[in-house]
Order: sequence, then structure tokens, then C-alpha cells
Amino acid sequence: MDQPVVVGVDGSEASLRAVDWAADEAALRGVPLHVVYASLWERYEHAVFPEGRKPASECLLTDVLAVAAAKRARARVPGLSVTTEVVPEGPVSVLRRAAHQAAALVLGSRGRGGAAELLLGSVCLAVAGRADAPVIVVRGDHDNRPGHRKSRPVVVGVPDHQADSDAVRFAFREAARRDAPVEAVRVWHRPVHEAPDHPRFTGESAQAHRRRAFEVLETGLRAPTEEQPDVEVRRRIVEGRARTVLPDASAEAALLVVGARQPHGRVASHIGRVTHAVLHHAACPVVVVPERP
Repeated sequence: MDQPVVVGVDGSEASLRAVDWAADEAALRGVPLHVVYASLWERYEHAVFPEGRKPASECLLTDVLAVAAAKRARARVPGLSVTTEVVPEGPVSVLRRAAHQAAALVLGSRGRGGAAELLLGSVCLAVAGRADAPVIVVRGDHDNRPGHRKSRPVVVGVPDHQADSDAVRFAFREAARRDAPVEAVRVWHRPVHEAPDHPRFTGESAQAHRRRAFEVLETGLRAPTEEQPDVEVRRRIVEGRARTVLPDASAEAALLVVGARQPHGRVASHIGRVTHAVLHHAACPVVVVPERP
């Protein structure tokens, strides 16, 4: 059987939107949907934010939320195969383990705690970039149903650390599924010693940086364009910082895709500044794709 799309639920409004998105994504891929509820989620949040509202009553530590989420998914996509799982553990370990056998892991951008925006750091940020599957964090108010997908591009940040990026490949596959264009963005910035008012910085030096950015962009797009020749590609080379350029580019995007690397030989204890910024500020769903070493 094909790997399912997995969605983590906690009963919040954001997780219900994640269920809708995940159901549409599963239907788009032609795979089942698997709903996961970590039944210690409320206790986890209370430990992180003890000043927030008290944990939900013990009656919520059942399969009620998972069953309700599955019912919602089936109502949204009739005929969709949906399974549920309730695990008596904290959400981070449960979600990371569920990602082992997932085509993608879908999460809401907020949780049930009083400090909703900060809770992104306690769950999503602890999972994104450390899971074995792409993690889709549902942000913005975009709709993932068929009639709403076309025209919005899939935006992807093209890295310079490797020619064959899993994030770029993922973006092209998602664009092909949606019959949408890819907007490939390569961001460059001037080194500190080449500030605009520095005597060593000249127009020729700026052109050299742009040429290098163009070469990186073309190298990163070579394999994906060969694999998906029918996908329209829009190339953008932008001077600035990726952590501000990419959130700005997300305003009209269907998805914003970024790659995440882990230090060699150990699990990363935190995500990079770019991923952190887009997860907090993007205007559309963000996909964090683990990059192979």
C-alpha cells in the first residue's frame, strides 16, 4: 500500500484546518489518510505554558478527537480511506515516529494552549526539519481543494549546498499534481566587507554575485526540470536575506517549500533561521523537506 498522508490533531481549530488540508492532499496523491492523536498533548502544552489554561479533562484523553477528525475528513472527501490512531505519549515523539511511514506529515500552525503563536515552537518547530517525511504546516487561509489550486505557484527556495535538492524535487512534484507553476527563488546577499558604501564594492562585484546565484539556480533546477518537463518554471534571483524574501514570496503562493539539513551524525537540536522565519511568517502553508546528507 502507498504511504499515507498523516495528520496530527489536538482538537484546536488549526488542527481541524490541517485535517481538511490533509484530506485534500491525500485525495490529490491517491493515498489513504491517517489521523494521529497524541493523548498527552494537553499535558505537554501545560508543561510548556503553565500560565495558560488548565489541561483538558481526562475524558479528552480518548479517541474522541481522532474519530471526530476522521469523520470530518470523510465528509470533505467522500470515499477517502481514513484510519485513526491514539497514542498515550507526548506529541513530538508520536509525530516524528508517525512520519517514518508517511508520504507527508500535516500539522496545524497553532495549538490548544493560551500562547498559540508560541506553541508553534513547542510542537511544529520540534518536528519540522527533524522528521523523516516532509512536514506541511498549514498557515494562511488558502484552500487545498481542486478548484482552488490552479494559478497559485509552488514557491521553493533553491539552496546552494547541493545540486540535487529534495526540497526542489518535492516542489516540482507538488506543482505537477496541482497543474501549477514552480517559482524557484535563489536569494543572494553581499558579504559584509562589500557593503554598498564600501570602496571595494563595485557594480562588477555585484554582477559576479548575481552570476553565481544564477549558476546555483540553474544547477539546482537541472534534474527536477528533466523529471517534470511539463511544469512551468519561473526563475527569480533576489538580493536580500532568505528569511525575509521567502515569506514575502509566499503571499500569492499555494505552498512554500524549504529544505532542512541535519548536522552530520546527530539529530539537530533546532532548525535553521530561514525555516524558523517562514514557519512563523509565511502567508501560505509551509513544507519543510528533509534533505539527504
